[in-house]
Amino acid sequence: MNTRYLLLCVLLLTGCSQGDWRSASRASSGLAPDAASTPEAVLQVYGASAYGWRGWFAIHTWIAAKPANAEHYTVYEVIGWRERRGLPVLRIEAQARPDRYWFGAKPELLLDRRGDDVEALIAAVDQAARDYPWKHEYRVFPGPNSNTFPAWVAQKVPDLGLELPFRAIGSGWAD
Repeated sequence: MNTRYLLLCVLLLTGCSQGDWRSASRASSGLAPDAASTPEAVLQVYGASAYGWRGWFAIHTWIAAKPANAEHYTVYEVIGWRERRGLPVLRIEAQARPDRYWFGAKPELLLDRRGDDVEALIAAVDQAARDYPWKHEYRVFPGPNSNTFPAWVAQKVPDLGLELPFRAIGSGWAD
C-alpha cells in the first residue's frame, strides 16, 4: 500500500471525530458577558470549527443579541440536522450563554458590538433573521447552510459591519 495513501487514511479516520457528539462540550467559553448583570445592549457573532472532519476547513457561525436590560440572549443559527427532523433549520431561541462550545470546538468572536447604538442593529438583525428565505433548506455545500445565514443577515443589515472569514464555507451562496 502506498505510504501516502495510508497516511491520508489514518488522518481522515482520526480527524473524522472529536469524540462522541453527545458528550462533546457545550459549555460556555466565557466570551459573552452575563446577560443578567450586563445592562448594555450586546450583539455578537461567533464561529467555531465544524464538527468532525469538516472542522479541518470549515466553521459553523451564529448570532447572539441581547437588548439593553434583557436577562437573556436571543441566539439565531441554522442547524442542518433539524431539517431531517421536520423542523425549520433556522433556530431562534433564548439562551443564557450564547458563547457555548460548538460540540467540543471553542468559539471565536467574529463581531462584538455593545452600547446604545446597538439597539437599532438588534432590531434590524431580528427582522432580517425572520425574513431569511431558506428557513427550511440546508445543504452543506454550496449552501444554503449555517454560514449562508449570517452572510445574508449582513447583506440586509450593512451597518452591522460583519465580514465572515474564508472558512465560513457557504457564506458566498447568498450573493
